[in-house]
Amino acid sequence: MKVSLKYYTIKYLIMILLLIIAVWAGLFYAYILDEVHDNVDDGLKDRKIQIIKAVYLNPQLLKNNDFGFNEFKIMPINARDYKNKSRLYNKMYYMEYDDKDQPYRVLEADFIDQFKNHQRLVIRTSTVEEDELIYDLTTALIVLYIVLVISIVVVNGYLLNKAMRPFYLILDKLKKYQFGIPFSQQEQSYRIKEFEELNVEINEMIERNELVFYQQKQFIENASHELQTPLAIVINKIDLLIQNEDLDKKNLNFLTEVKTDLRRMVGLNKSLLMLSKIENSQFNTMSGVDFNAMIHTLVQNYEDFIAFKKVDVNIIEKGNFQADFNKDLADILLSNLLKNAIKYNNEERTLNIIIETDRITFQNSGTSVPLDKSQIFNRFYKQGSDHGSTGLGLSIIKTIIKQYPGWDILYEFDDKMHYFILVKNKIR
Repeated sequence: MKVSLKYYTIKYLIMILLLIIAVWAGLFYAYILDEVHDNVDDGLKDRKIQIIKAVYLNPQLLKNNDFGFNEFKIMPINARDYKNKSRLYNKMYYMEYDDKDQPYRVLEADFIDQFKNHQRLVIRTSTVEEDELIYDLTTALIVLYIVLVISIVVVNGYLLNKAMRPFYLILDKLKKYQFGIPFSQQEQSYRIKEFEELNVEINEMIERNELVFYQQKQFIENASHELQTPLAIVINKIDLLIQNEDLDKKNLNFLTEVKTDLRRMVGLNKSLLMLSKIENSQFNTMSGVDFNAMIHTLVQNYEDFIAFKKVDVNIIEKGNFQADFNKDLADILLSNLLKNAIKYNNEERTLNIIIETDRITFQNSGTSVPLDKSQIFNRFYKQGSDHGSTGLGLSIIKTIIKQYPGWDILYEFDDKMHYFILVKNKIR
């Protein structure tokens, strides 16, 4: 699924932020816990010094064998159990207030009293519960994360919308641009340097394309004029020669073949010029076209050709096929489909034109084998060995369809019948 640039950026920003917060939370928790233990340990060490001093001043404290109000106790030990270094560790003790065991930080230190006896001092102090610390810290981080994500989405969405507005304007300009249509290049100034450069480069590119398009258009028009005229002159001269009664049969057949080839060359030239004009978007005018009425008109116009080929043409209207289309292109499109279905019919001589709301089907009898779907709409592809064909009729149809997004031309073969199906607004 494709997403816009801003949501693509925010998505990865949130993913990276989640990872960073998770690592930071672990380090932060370890650091806080270490600081808590360090501060507690410092307090315990200071209390140890103060208690030992107090014992030397008040020997009665040596009888404090249980944890009481002052949270320490002194126990006599054997000389062999005496240790010079203090020990710090965590231990759970029952707390009457909570009616459960709670964590304590404990310090053990051995000393020799004023009576030369070995004593062990045990001091404890309640510490923060690590599970509660984890819970509180996790809750705080989740709230922080949610607030950060919302803030990032809102702030970045706003900032990206504002920052990307020039880009969308440039993109909209490109979408509306078409060759040969006057293009308004309003002077626009952008705060972002890259968008300013992009706009300048696009304007220059459009100017270059328009120049190339104009030159190509001029070439096509000149080629059409310069080629058609001498071809027509040559054909007329051949007609005059054919009318010469002194020609023998061999020369007459030769001139007839030359004339046929020249006429094919004229048709080929017209078809190639037509393809170039279509591909260069020289048919931009759009209007509502009634394809039903156009098909009836074309069938009437081709009555002589239909009668010559002895084809039975049936128009089956199941709906009204209307669309915004260039009228000239619609005429070329339907004419080529109709002529193709008539020309390449067989002895069954059947042609059904089925008109529906969203498709038109030309169903005709013909060769008993299907055509190559991968090649049929390519230029110069010919059905069978028809040397009189230019091989451009179906290519022109495909080129026209490409000018209209959502449209398509399909070919099917079933029960020795060929189907050319014109589809509009096809869901891709």
